Amino acid sequence: MENTVASKVTLTNRNYLAEAKARNHFLTIDEPVTSGGDNNGPTPVEYLLTAIGGCVSITLRMYAERKGWDVGEINVHVSQLKDETGSYLNEEISFEKEVTEDQKKRLLVIAGKCPVAKMVKGETEIVSSIQ
Repeated sequence: MENTVASKVTLTNRNYLAEAKARNHFLTIDEPVTSGGDNNGPTPVEYLLTAIGGCVSITLRMYAERKGWDVGEINVHVSQLKDETGSYLNEEISFEKEVTEDQKKRLLVIAGKCPVAKMVKGETEIVSSIQ
């Protein structure tokens, strides 16, 4: 299979502590103490929010560079919000330097095209198996 991206996660015998390896990087996943974990790392949801923010900011930087736009530092704040209708993600994007209204409109469209955002929106099938 071409362009395979993989991450292996192993749940330890310590509450909800999980260890993950992605390429040559090691990550810790856990739940807060209030949820039965030991608070040794971000939760899976926090990693997902981080992945969205990272992907959006990188996608925006690539686009801005191709257009020759100097937008400076890009900040993406992603949060999970819950109300009476359910749960949704809120994404607030800001730029260090001034961007025009037309640039804002285009950058907002481009933000929605990052691969992680597309996955979260349900555009990627998940095939599960137990081995």
